Amino acid sequence: MTQKATLVLADGSVYEGYAFGAEAGASGEVVFNTSMMGYQEMLTDPSYAGQIVVPTYPLIGNYGINKEDFESSKIQVRGFVVREECLEPNHYLSTSTLDQFLKEYGIPGIYGVDTRALTRRLRTSGVMMGILTSDTSQQAQEQLKKLPSYESIDFVKQVTTDVPYQWEPESNEDAPETLCKIVVLD
Repeated sequence: MTQKATLVLADGSVYEGYAFGAEAGASGEVVFNTSMMGYQEMLTDPSYAGQIVVPTYPLIGNYGINKEDFESSKIQVRGFVVREECLEPNHYLSTSTLDQFLKEYGIPGIYGVDTRALTRRLRTSGVMMGILTSDTSQQAQEQLKKLPSYESIDFVKQVTTDVPYQWEPESNEDAPETLCKIVVLD
């Protein structure tokens, strides 16, 4: 049985749909992304830490998940809101579905939402805090009032690496010899 889910925004807007991913609730700043592809990159991008992301492209999950396209070592978003979730991805590198990937990392999602209307709301009113839940919208509104503002949380500490690490490029016999070393500081 498909469980109903709701996204409630701080301005009182309510968007209903169906739960997928982890069976959990989530709160965070609700933002949108207008890319036509790259949902896996969105999910693992550290710049989305603490946010509930809404891709405006209507079908998400069609090429599945593969370990080669991560932007970081894990999912960074708090929740994911989509119009339509693809249940049967088709790509030769795919190792799991979007639903399985979200479950693995404990991230809830909601599908069946009019993401265009939600994006218009965010464009007009600005990004705002929201809650992704299976509770009533009244309960979610009460919870929203108790949340800290997004700006008050230091997400850099949450997404940066704990210790330095070295990244080794893949060996390629046709590549020219390395001329320099590059150091990256976070």
